[in-house]
Amino acid sequence: MILAIDMGNSNIVIGGIDNTKIYFLERITTYTTRTELEYSMYIKGILDIHGVNPKDIEGAILSSVVPPLNETIRHAITKITGLECMLVESGMKTGLNILMDNPKTVGSDMIVDAVAAMDEYPLPLAIIDMGTATTISVVDNKGNYIGGIIHPGLRISLDTLSSKTAQLPQVNLDIPKKVIAKNTIDSMRSGILFGHAGMMDGIIYRMEEELGEKLNVVATGGLAPFVTPLCKHDIIVDDSLLLKGLLKLYIKNQ
Repeated sequence: MILAIDMGNSNIVIGGIDNTKIYFLERITTYTTRTELEYSMYIKGILDIHGVNPKDIEGAILSSVVPPLNETIRHAITKITGLECMLVESGMKTGLNILMDNPKTVGSDMIVDAVAAMDEYPLPLAIIDMGTATTISVVDNKGNYIGGIIHPGLRISLDTLSSKTAQLPQVNLDIPKKVIAKNTIDSMRSGILFGHAGMMDGIIYRMEEELGEKLNVVATGGLAPFVTPLCKHDIIVDDSLLLKGLLKLYIKNQ
């Protein structure tokens, strides 16, 4: 089993995975002020909850979009397991041809998603990752990563709406029953969720027009189950896409 960690701006996804199965998948909040010891306690706690002995972990790999925390997390993993944690960065073997103006600037999470998705789903692909930002990446029918979009995430949009308007409250993300809402809270919920679904559908339609072919669509991220049921496109939700991509990268770069 390897310890696969994806660090985003809002959450850190921590999982145990090998070629046979996923043993656990958990999320903790990303805080740049937490120390190496604090993160080691959180990670050790997750292992304990799932009955995993640190000695059973053969390796570790980290994908991150929060560079200031990279060494903190890597040292925390070493403290628990005694292993050096691999970091997803430019120069790694990915098996992915990245056709971008500057390939080194592509987020490591987007690369990891693409590596996993192109190995499991038919090309061409649109890969949606719904976290702090909503990203949609495209892998063409030849297996090239050809680009995508970055959009403000669902939670950012909702928090901004509440914080910048005096009379609008915080709301949860229950899936609305109707688009035309009858009260303020349902109106906010409908606007955010149906609006985000409409954005995703609209972007995918435009991508398909640009490519001249239909895209297979897969979505991941903690917010994907709230939005994908409202989309017109058929979207496969794969919550473990990042973990599977991290495992593939770990094996390629051993």
